Amino acid sequence: MCTAITFENKSFYFGRNLDLDFTYKESVTITPQNYKFKYKYLPPVKTHYAIIGIATVVDNYPLYYDAANEKGLCIAGLNFVGNAVYNPFIQGKINLCQFEIIPYLLGKYKTVDEVIDEFKKINLTDTPFSENFPVSQLHWLIADKTKAITVEATSSGIEIFQNPFGVLTNNPPFKYHTENIKNYLNLTSLKPENRFSDKLNLIPQSNGLGGFGLPGDLSSSSRFIRAVFTKFNSVKPNDERESINQFFKILESVFQQEGCVKIGDGFEKTQYSSCINTDKGVYYYKTYSNSQITGVNLYNTNFQGEELVSFPLETNVTVNMIN
Repeated sequence: MCTAITFENKSFYFGRNLDLDFTYKESVTITPQNYKFKYKYLPPVKTHYAIIGIATVVDNYPLYYDAANEKGLCIAGLNFVGNAVYNPFIQGKINLCQFEIIPYLLGKYKTVDEVIDEFKKINLTDTPFSENFPVSQLHWLIADKTKAITVEATSSGIEIFQNPFGVLTNNPPFKYHTENIKNYLNLTSLKPENRFSDKLNLIPQSNGLGGFGLPGDLSSSSRFIRAVFTKFNSVKPNDERESINQFFKILESVFQQEGCVKIGDGFEKTQYSSCINTDKGVYYYKTYSNSQITGVNLYNTNFQGEELVSFPLETNVTVNMIN
């Protein structure tokens, strides 16, 4: 289970919580402009936009979970199990494997509008990366500083939805989330007024009652509501560091603690939380065991090179002792 959000302030920020019960030893991975991308059904591409994000690197190939390119276009893939439908190869289409969609789009395009046009030509195939990496069933949040969309490949084909919330979780499909949110029109950050009866002198007994009814469970539909409410009621600081901190605080509202969602013999948890400043090309993250914010700057590496650059995630618990 995962949650992805956008956040607009002086800069544009994009990020997510990755909630899983396991890890593939992912790392912050930079794909420089001259890394040679090889595709299953398309010719290799030598030159493209530089990309920064979190990926599992297998056989020198970045399997990105979420990323942004140097132009500020961002994509995150989130679980969509049971609803995602991919196809065999279709002649006359741009055939892309599911795992190729992030590098293909980020390597080639600058804006969401360009991506929308390209999806009219794309067929997402059911080709796995390898025997050890079967096809992941995903849908995607794709955004730039002007708009966000949700893309879902279902039995109805590839569907593109305008996403005015700048938020995406998992199942049910996005259409459900856009209808379900209407059940929470009463939520407010203000102190509630007495609408129960004008004949009764009812006074709120504490602060925060404007949010009474805000769902607190860890289901996808509840996390969607909570993330949207928190995002749209969050103060936007003037300082860059405070903006990053506020972004992570929004994600903390849907953080998944180990032990609350049992999966098989283990427990799902928020493996990492990320925040990309797309204007500066900096990827910030925190991990479950290390709540210190760590940053990787695209432009402090050889982003015009030919080789992938990876930074393993900081996962050790860090305690700042002051005496």
